This record gives sequence, C-alpha cells and structure tokens, in this order.
Amino acid sequence: MGDVEAVLQQALALGEEGRWEEMAVLLTAELEHEPDDAYLLCWAGVAERELGNESAAYELFKRCLAQNPLDAHLLALAGSGLAAFDDPDAEAALRAAALTEPDLALARVQYGAYLARAGLFEEALEHLRAGVALEPDDPVGHGELGVALALKGDMAGAAAAMENTLDVAPDDSWTRVLLGLVLLEQGEEARAAESLIAAAGERTDDAEAQVLAALAAAAAGWSDAAEDAIARAAYATEGTDLALIAEAEERIATGPDAARALLREEVAPAVLHERLMQPP
Repeated sequence: MGDVEAVLQQALALGEEGRWEEMAVLLTAELEHEPDDAYLLCWAGVAERELGNESAAYELFKRCLAQNPLDAHLLALAGSGLAAFDDPDAEAALRAAALTEPDLALARVQYGAYLARAGLFEEALEHLRAGVALEPDDPVGHGELGVALALKGDMAGAAAAMENTLDVAPDDSWTRVLLGLVLLEQGEEARAAESLIAAAGERTDDAEAQVLAALAAAAAGWSDAAEDAIARAAYATEGTDLALIAEAEERIATGPDAARALLREEVAPAVLHERLMQPP
C-alpha cells in the first residue's frame, strides 16, 4: 500500500499542475499492479475526464464504485462521473457521500447538483447552500447553486449566484454564457449582451456562444459586435449548426427586432435549458 500511496501523491501533484496526461499514464501503469484499488481507479477517472476521454472515465468510475468505497471524497467524484452518463448508480453514491461526510463541500455540492437536475429543488438547494457555506471560495458551489435556482425559475437568485461564481473565477466562460442567458430571461437586454459578447470572445470554438452573442448584440443595436461574433460562428469547432448561423445572419441583416425575436423566442431558451441540464 505504501507504493500506491506514493503514486497517488505524485499523481495528485501532477493534477494540481494540470498535467492530466502524465497523471493518467502514471495511474494506468499502477493499476496494472493494483487493478482493484478504488483510489487509483477514481483518480484515473478524474484524469481521463479532464482529458476529454469520457467513456474511459466512466468505466474507471464504475470500477471504483464496484469496490464499495467508504471514502466520501471518492463517492462524490465517482458518483458525479456516473451522473454525467445518467447512470442510476450515481444517486446512491452521491447520497452516501453527502450523508457520510456532511461537512465535505464537494459531497454536498455534487449531490445538490444531481438533485437539482432531477427537479428536487428544495433538497437540492439545502445541500448546495451548505456546500457554498463550507467552501465560499469554491466557484463550483456558487455555479451549481446558480444552475439550481435557474432550473427552479428563480432567475434573480440564479444571476446573483452566477455573479458570485465569476467573482471567484473570472475566467469561467461557461458560467458567463449562462449568466447572459439568465439576464436575458429577466429582460436585462444590455447586460445580457455584454455578458454574451464577453463569453463569445473567450469561447471562440463554441459556435452557440457566437450565435448568442451576435443576436444579443444585434438586438441591442451593436452592429459591429454582432458582425464580429457571427463571422466567428462558422469557424467554431463545437456545436456548429450552419442552418442556424445562416438564419441568424439573415435576422441580423433584417434588424434588431428580427434578431431579438429569434434570440428570445427560439435560441436562448433552448440553449439555456440544455446547458443547465449538463452535469458539472
């Protein structure tokens, strides 16, 4: 076990530096000797998830939970990994983590996030607020609280929580998109456009973010910003929808009212719901 502990310490140090590929290689090699070690399996899953290897991460988290770990940290991490795939075993793992160690912010936040996406808002908010109180400087807690409030329909509360997220993590462009959409739901068109334009500048490979920014800018009468964002949309690598881009270009050319109608009636509500339902 001493060797495993040493490998884990080295792997966690690599993770703290964002060296996920090296972390994954190190843990995978150690798993050849200790294939049933829950800690190795869990942290290997974390590394693979950070590398974008979602299927590999899922299998590792599944194997981790098959060892019946009692550590709340492992339960929360592996449970959230399964939740991303709608695996029914996620709920039991996340619930066990929150009940086993209620003072662990990660456990409370991950379970609250799961409950919010299941529509159990009161219980979700109880866990999420507890998690935020335990670790007020953790942007994930604030962000998931914002998501839960938005799903519940409390857009003012959601906006406040998302602004708290950005205060702690100003480079969180995903939350900046959500904030813009929430502000739009509140009718704060200019603030929404500012947030969406800023997010699009940060998320240049996110086609949806470019379309949202372009339409919001056009609706606000900011033609230069609208043209810049819609020009970037066709070159984005994620979520490119050429038909939507073409329609957005046509609405922008028609004028602010046409752009506003497409944004508020069709694009923004669909994107907001889809992104809110994506697990952390």
